[in-house]
Amino acid sequence: MGITAKNFFSVEQQADILKAIQQAELNTSGEIRVHIENKCSGNALARSAYLFNKLGMTKTAQRNGVLFYLAVEHRKFAVLGDKGIDAVVPANFWDDVKSILQNNFKEGRFTEGLTNAISLAGELLKKHFPHQKDDINELPDDISFGNK
Repeated sequence: MGITAKNFFSVEQQADILKAIQQAELNTSGEIRVHIENKCSGNALARSAYLFNKLGMTKTAQRNGVLFYLAVEHRKFAVLGDKGIDAVVPANFWDDVKSILQNNFKEGRFTEGLTNAISLAGELLKKHFPHQKDDINELPDDISFGNK
């Protein structure tokens, strides 16, 4: 069996990614999700926007969800934040996060790239969306997988 979205990361690596999401969300009311699928024949950002809606990520109270999208076979990724984030951050807000992903992915360090980028996203979001005492986890933290 070849590499697929569901087996691209080992069980241990998936646990590390989940832990990174949970740790990042301790700093911010922002909600972080990771979605992995096999292929993306088109534009990764357009695909992530479609999935953002399909996964219900627009339903957070502050519209502060973030999607990390990976298409493993086509080696594409995107980072997409919701309208609430876009309304208060500069245009280059995600540049450092994307650089971490790109630099690590080039070297085959997919888990490290993803966990480090998620951690940075949590830190960056903290300034605009600090964690609140009464904060609830509005979106699942687990990795979702696509059929493509």
